[in-house]
Amino acid sequence: MSLVIRCVDISTSPIEVSVSEFLLEFLKVDDTTGLGLFGVLQEILVSLQLYIGDLRGQGYDNGSNMKGKNKGVQTRVLEVNPGAFYTPYGCHSLNLVLCDMANSCSKTKTFFRVVQRLYVLFASSIPRWAILKNNLKDVKSLPLKSYSQTRWESRIESIKPIRYHPSKLRDALVDLANDTKESIAQSEAKSLVKHKLENFEFLFAMAIWYKLFVVNTVSKFLQSEDMHIDLAIERLKGLIDYFENYKKVGFVEAMVGATEMANEIGIELEFVEKCIIQRKKQFDQDVSEEVTHSTEESMKVNYFLAIMDKALSSFKDRFQQFEVYKKNFGFLFDLEMVSNIDGRDLAMELKCLKQVLPRGVQKPIEVLNFIKLLADSFSNAWNTYRVLLTIPISVATGNEAFQY
Repeated sequence: MSLVIRCVDISTSPIEVSVSEFLLEFLKVDDTTGLGLFGVLQEILVSLQLYIGDLRGQGYDNGSNMKGKNKGVQTRVLEVNPGAFYTPYGCHSLNLVLCDMANSCSKTKTFFRVVQRLYVLFASSIPRWAILKNNLKDVKSLPLKSYSQTRWESRIESIKPIRYHPSKLRDALVDLANDTKESIAQSEAKSLVKHKLENFEFLFAMAIWYKLFVVNTVSKFLQSEDMHIDLAIERLKGLIDYFENYKKVGFVEAMVGATEMANEIGIELEFVEKCIIQRKKQFDQDVSEEVTHSTEESMKVNYFLAIMDKALSSFKDRFQQFEVYKKNFGFLFDLEMVSNIDGRDLAMELKCLKQVLPRGVQKPIEVLNFIKLLADSFSNAWNTYRVLLTIPISVATGNEAFQY
């Protein structure tokens, strides 16, 4: 287990970087339960003369032993120090949203299995890989990549040549089927051409998923070391708005994209009709009116809308913690909102601060720099903004470097 601490470095003037990170050491753990990991954490903090009561934020991945609400490390830390706000790994949470979508129906699972089959087929031998590269020699990026279950950036790279060069990839499969003497590889190549690349439904799914990988851009943004909660909430809100809008227009856009790929390959622009088996009902069974959809309508309802609804639901479930932070610290992002706060020193300081704050100073790090110039005039606000900026939005970059 790697231990990384985050703090606000106020030694520079102005304060240029909101969060500094330090990888302290790697810890050997034998007991990976929440209790075991918490015990190791306590011991190392004592040895480093760091008081756990000074902890203001804690962030881990989404493992149950770390984030568990009953026995996880974050819960045990909160029992000792209720002020140590827990943040799930934001980037991993975004990946899990996509995982939820990919597992929402059988068609999505099949789609990614096909993408992986393409990679495995060509990567299994040097001659096969040479055939692929020869057909995609004008493509700047690497032809195909294997994908990781948790690192969705790899999936973007794996589908780029399929999205933008379907005919070249189809030609590579045809060349492989004609040149190879291996019966299994030949059969696999022919199957992928006939049942997948020349299948409008597969191209339609490709068009949908490529547009949804905008998540990767936000994921990279959340990994920046100076990320803090107001920026994270703003980007996540923008991403959710993108998904809500894409739910409205995405089906038509995906049809357009799939049509472009189909025209390039030269296949018919229609979904394959599947045979529906009609079963005779017994005389004592209730007769109910059956609603039937066209194949296109079925793809919209049972595939496109299904994964979009799953995405929006997953966003809500996996990022509830950010709403908790917004509730506790939201007033610090906009001092115009503090007019209803009174009764405490902090509230009085913020009211005064609002009056003297220069126009254009909005971000928490900018407010902190301004307070620093005023010596001890706003001591409570000074501490509050430092706590705000220390709360981790994602796993520390020092930790992430070792994860991948």
